[in-house]
Amino acid sequence: MQSRSMFARLLTVLLAVILCCVAALFGLSYANLRENHIQSRMNALKAQARDMAYLASRLPNDSLNRVFGNTTATEQYMYWKAQRVYQEYNAYIMIVERSGQQRTYYNEKTLQDESLRALPDQEELKPYMELVMQGQEVVFQSESTSGPLFTVLVPWTQDNMVNNHKTVLGLVLIQTAAQTVHASYQGLIWPVALAALAAFALAALSVFFITRQMTRPLTVMAEAAGKMARGDFEARAPEKEGSREVRELSLAFNQMAAQLSTLEQSRRDFVANVSHELRSPITSIQGFAQGMLDETIPPEEHEKYLQVVVDETHRLSKLIAGLLNLSRMENEETSLAYSDFDVNEMARRVLISRMTQLEEKNLEVEANFEEDACFVHADADQIQQVIINLLDNAIKFTPQNGSITLSSGKEENHVYLRVKDDGIGVLPEDAPHIFDRFYKADKAHTVGKGTGLGLAICRRIMEKHGQQIRLLPSTKGAEFEITLAVGKNLGGQHGDIGKSEN
Repeated sequence: MQSRSMFARLLTVLLAVILCCVAALFGLSYANLRENHIQSRMNALKAQARDMAYLASRLPNDSLNRVFGNTTATEQYMYWKAQRVYQEYNAYIMIVERSGQQRTYYNEKTLQDESLRALPDQEELKPYMELVMQGQEVVFQSESTSGPLFTVLVPWTQDNMVNNHKTVLGLVLIQTAAQTVHASYQGLIWPVALAALAAFALAALSVFFITRQMTRPLTVMAEAAGKMARGDFEARAPEKEGSREVRELSLAFNQMAAQLSTLEQSRRDFVANVSHELRSPITSIQGFAQGMLDETIPPEEHEKYLQVVVDETHRLSKLIAGLLNLSRMENEETSLAYSDFDVNEMARRVLISRMTQLEEKNLEVEANFEEDACFVHADADQIQQVIINLLDNAIKFTPQNGSITLSSGKEENHVYLRVKDDGIGVLPEDAPHIFDRFYKADKAHTVGKGTGLGLAICRRIMEKHGQQIRLLPSTKGAEFEITLAVGKNLGGQHGDIGKSEN
């Protein structure tokens, strides 16, 4: 519903914008057409006035010299032309001589427009007439008692043979009501309006389909987000639809969904593994305690089973400590106490602390350090925990009378430390998962086989240092390597692990 509402709002906004643009375009187009039409009308009237001015210039020298009553043939033609102008433009023509004499060429009986019956006021025409008498053409709009009028004034000239210039003998005036001019272009409204409406309809349909095509991936994405909010991480957005930006967004969304799906699966596996790991020692403790209480286990065997209970509590404590440690390491706000220390000396001390376990299995330990001292820059406590976990795993999976090798050295801009054993090794299919939480190569969650958190904690510690831990290829046993940043020898003894930086 939200995605549909988003599509509807977007479509409404776009249609409103298009409607405003079409309305503005309609207004501008109509105004432009109106002005062009008025200008064309005025130019046509000016052309008629020029024709009348030319005819008027021939009145004194009528070559036909034909008289019908008191009019010449030219005057007859001028009357006919004035009638045509009135019929076509609803305008009348008046010729004014320089002396002030006026000749009006229209039939009073056939003139229906009341506004044209009011002759122009001489005072109103005087400034314009002065310009026309100077040889200029004038077009202006005026007001009369019957409404606005459009007036065209054109000079009536004759060639002066003395100075070879044209002499202005008078002017030709054509006047028409503004309503007539306005009515001539009002018919343009409907064609322009229909064209604007068709353009709006076409644009609206185009926007509808384009918007629908653009928002469909977003709609699918919104629905997928809703499913993810309800715990379904399998929904995906289409990656090949929409614009380039939408496709990139869909790709990023699907990557996020895949990561969330993986994270959710890891969370479920984590909960299941924690539940299993906690259930096993608790079940053992509860079973043995209940057997001793209801005397299913005879009193003479209590000590043996109490030792099992103690071992299970130790295992439970170790599991809880590992979970707390992993949780603390995954907390991004946890800071590291960096210092410069000798990693070789640290490895020696870890070996000394594990002498009992090494002697119990009669394991041979070899230290191949390139240098007597190898200083690194890291959190000493965290790196010591990594070395302990790696050495404990080596001891655990190395058979009786086996061997363990520790080596260190420098490569380019980092220091490496390796722990190798000749035990059972890691199968190729287990190698990609060896650092996952609760993953056990033997796939058997049995007592005495560890918690499956040691290597996961090691990897997280190295990630926080910006370094890496990896399983190296080995023909026999397993070999792990960690990398560390090169540190500075602060001049202390090899026995000093280092001082924390403030």
